Amino acid sequence: MTGLLQTINTPADLRRLPRPQLRPLADELREFLLHSVAKTGGHLSSNLGTVELTVALHYVFDTPHDRIVWDVGHQTYPHKILTGRRDRMHTLRQLGGISGFPLRSESEFDAFGTAHSSTSISAALGMAVAARQKGERRHAIAVIGDGAMTAGMAFEALNNAGVSDTRLLVILNDNDMSISPPVGALNRYLAQLMSGRFYSAAKHVGKQVLSVAPPLFELAKRLEEQAKGMVVPATLFEKFGFNYIGPIDGHDLDSLIPTLENIRHLDGPQFLHVVTKKGQGYKLAEADPIAYHGPGKFDPSVGLQKPAAAPKPTFSQVFGQWLCDMAAHDRRLVGITPAMREGSGMVEFHQRFPDRYHDVGIAEQHAVTFAAGLACEGLKPVVAIYSTFLQRAYDQLVHDVALQNLPVVFALDRAGIVGADGPTHAGASDIPFIRCIPNMALACPADEGECHRLLSTAYEQAHPVAVRDPRGAGAGTELPVHIESLPYGKG
Repeated sequence: MTGLLQTINTPADLRRLPRPQLRPLADELREFLLHSVAKTGGHLSSNLGTVELTVALHYVFDTPHDRIVWDVGHQTYPHKILTGRRDRMHTLRQLGGISGFPLRSESEFDAFGTAHSSTSISAALGMAVAARQKGERRHAIAVIGDGAMTAGMAFEALNNAGVSDTRLLVILNDNDMSISPPVGALNRYLAQLMSGRFYSAAKHVGKQVLSVAPPLFELAKRLEEQAKGMVVPATLFEKFGFNYIGPIDGHDLDSLIPTLENIRHLDGPQFLHVVTKKGQGYKLAEADPIAYHGPGKFDPSVGLQKPAAAPKPTFSQVFGQWLCDMAAHDRRLVGITPAMREGSGMVEFHQRFPDRYHDVGIAEQHAVTFAAGLACEGLKPVVAIYSTFLQRAYDQLVHDVALQNLPVVFALDRAGIVGADGPTHAGASDIPFIRCIPNMALACPADEGECHRLLSTAYEQAHPVAVRDPRGAGAGTELPVHIESLPYGKG
């Protein structure tokens, strides 16, 4: 490999580059990323979408002195490449290699270990408060995707952060919402204006002058909100106590860098809204970001190819088939997922039974209590959730479902060892944490046929039952043609 990227071993090297060289560097970084992931497998669409944002953050801020916390963490490959791990990317997600997620023990640039969603604002706020308490002048930056903003924990942190008076920057990496007017020259100008020192100082002076006349102050405040509201959805985050800036084009370095430089000089909690595109720069991933979210090895010049022979069904697919079979058999069945439709095998169920399909967003706690409410009214909820994510809703599992002895079925995918995704995604804790819960049973199928039958057995019970199955395919055993169950409580 030759070019600019070869010269970047730390962000300090990046910060020595002249501004005009950042665009070609970002292009090299995207090309390297695409071909690296094609050789190892891993998360692709989300990482292609954060190339320019990563370059801009490390260029403007003094990392690792300034802390960056990446939410979920599956968009940090550009960050890893720029922070001294470029030559180890061929070991990504392999035994003895580098993690697919931020890992504190791996690099001083990984300020916080992430892999589950919606933790970044809380963690970054803790770092910002700690810096203030220790008398250290540093920024704490949380980069959170819009999917992670569906979790209550993110809003709990925003509510706390808005009154914290810290050097906290929350960046909303918005890669799904449809926002057409804001991305352009006028919006770029407005974003830089609103992040500039003149605007900030004028706003502060205006508050002092008008505070002696409350009616005028309130009028000025409303006029400012309305003026911002014509071009930006600022009001919600302003109400939390943040200074809202954006939205801006997250692939436009000439917009990102001046805005971040302005923000670097501001005190108090700041909220920057950037709009990015999953799969940016690779047309196949742009067209189908879900398929390219976590592909295996592939040829970038050809793209993903369907296997010639139909492989054995995965346990997720077995669950999906059972869900459709049982839904056709019993109209009370309701399927719930916390934003894992594809991963949990619920695509066909969503298509065939849309009125009984509920994706509640990345909100595991809500998913479980929502299921409890459905069960109270005589419906039969089935919560499809990864084993590692159920632990996020443990209180709801105990308090809202088990203590009330409600008949909720938990289909626990990815139980046990999961391989490449590492310890954050291993379903290693469900057996011990479920065994001690009153009224609740746990079933562990030995193969696909038993999985299908045990799900039926769980569905028949008048109390909560979890059925755990591993990642990937089984031995290829036949599935029952009709709904069949096994004797309850027998191995």
